[in-house]
Amino acid sequence: MSSDFLSDPRSTISRRRFVQGLALGGVVAGSGLWRATDAFAAPPRAGSPLELRGTELDLSIGRSLVDFTGRARGAITVNGSLPAPTLRLREGDTVNLRVANTLTDEMTSLHWHGILLPANMDGVPGLSFDGIAPGEAFQYRFQLRQSGTYWYHSHSLFQEQAGLYGALIVDPLEPPPYHFDREHVVLLSDWTDLDPAALHRRMKKMPMLDNTYQRTVGDFFRDARRDGLRETLADRGMWGRMRMTPTDISDINANTYTYLLNGTTPAGNWTGLFRPGEKVLLRFINGAAMTYFDVRIPGLKMTVVAADGQYIHPVSVEEFRIAVAETFDVIVEPSGQDAFTIFAQDMGRTGHACGTLAVRHGLQAPVPALDPRPLLTMADMAHDHGGGHAMPMPQGGHGTHDAHAGHGNKGASAPNHPPSEYGNPLVDMRSNATSPRLDDPGIGLRDNGRRVLRYADMHSLFDDPDGREPGREIELHLTGHMEKFAWNFDGIPFAGAEPVRMNYGERLRIVLVNDTMMTHPIHLHGVWSDLEDADGNFQLRKHTIDMPPGTRRSYRVRADALGRWAFHCHLLYHMEAGMMREVRIEA
Repeated sequence: MSSDFLSDPRSTISRRRFVQGLALGGVVAGSGLWRATDAFAAPPRAGSPLELRGTELDLSIGRSLVDFTGRARGAITVNGSLPAPTLRLREGDTVNLRVANTLTDEMTSLHWHGILLPANMDGVPGLSFDGIAPGEAFQYRFQLRQSGTYWYHSHSLFQEQAGLYGALIVDPLEPPPYHFDREHVVLLSDWTDLDPAALHRRMKKMPMLDNTYQRTVGDFFRDARRDGLRETLADRGMWGRMRMTPTDISDINANTYTYLLNGTTPAGNWTGLFRPGEKVLLRFINGAAMTYFDVRIPGLKMTVVAADGQYIHPVSVEEFRIAVAETFDVIVEPSGQDAFTIFAQDMGRTGHACGTLAVRHGLQAPVPALDPRPLLTMADMAHDHGGGHAMPMPQGGHGTHDAHAGHGNKGASAPNHPPSEYGNPLVDMRSNATSPRLDDPGIGLRDNGRRVLRYADMHSLFDDPDGREPGREIELHLTGHMEKFAWNFDGIPFAGAEPVRMNYGERLRIVLVNDTMMTHPIHLHGVWSDLEDADGNFQLRKHTIDMPPGTRRSYRVRADALGRWAFHCHLLYHMEAGMMREVRIEA
């Protein structure tokens, strides 16, 4: 492995931005263009993923050279394209997807995120199937029982980070409950020139490397003047005992990552066309490995009409946060100017992806400046009542409870932390999380002067499709240790955890409590996650549930898919570090 892969990324970030700046002046280097050698395949056009339609499709996984930063790097691609080709399928069809592995030295796989299908077609090596060996092929065959905006990606080691992801659009049999004149897929992602496995090793050794915005002595004196010396000392003491800083918004940021929109850097200016007066459907997909994006289009209102592929009652907003693995469909009506900027800044305000909606290619609107960097508070962590990570906790276990004895979103009692969290070297904190906080737009988005989408704003366009009250409840705590970059459920990493067992056909409630300071997008394969409101009522059908720090959220599951399924945090390096469980649905 070259030393470039192991170097400190901060030494190259200035050069990357310089090269991207040159690209804005007309130089192609750094704008997402592809370069090929004899050993690598090259796609026909950068930044414009291929689109494949039909019921019989051939996908070839291999290596290609890409250049997003002024230096060519190897990526793992599908049919030579990064992102992978957009798959355009149709509800009700049975599809045959033949996937060939042309990699010479590693297994691969494809997972169809959010798609309901048999367990052996889900694409998770070790659970669903054995994986696809080098030089071999696998045929995925399943019927599409849904419609909407989804995506697909590798579930093998770090291949997703290396470029193995793409959009999956399922056209509905019946017309949607809204009108649009044209549409564009907007796939957001994060790219690193580092070997992803080396980046994971770096996170284990130096998890704070990208957190370059820590508070200074000057900040201490400013806070002391504002809040008083005693309160400031207490605040610093609590953060110190938790071995964290309030600037820990994300593990990896633009000091390491280049953010892409449809495989294009900001300098590349991906452009989606429109005619004035048209209604344009934008299918937003967060295909990043680790990055949350806050999205807005200055000058345009966005009407959110679907979440995770499922129709919702329309909600008009100016900005939304999209968690890793989520999808949102929005409608915009551009008029009054020839170009509008699609601006997607990362949650920590260290960088952005962007593109343009325009009446013709070659136009650009002004790109907004990044918002001020946010700081976490003890309230964000559900630690605002004092005690921090060392607070006394009630004894007792987790697991299965009578669902009618007490609902996870109700009341204000302290969480029932599992015994496995106590005295655990892989758990460095526990929270007082007692509520879902569905009406909170999130850190960095509160009171910013814009109308921001909240989970509380979204309601499925249909009633609870199951209709039954859950018969039992499973509570799991999201846990970890920042300094060790250890992530898990209930303090138990995946390798040592027993499967979560569900009975085929049952309706149950899953309660998640986030005991960490990080935000986690949680994805349960094979079945829907029907989010409940603060009163325990069905609210929103999703495939990925966002869990901000210090929250307690619940959702209903109908265990109607036999087999072994993955259940994990969709931050790639968190999953690989242990925040994953197997779910077994058994007859």
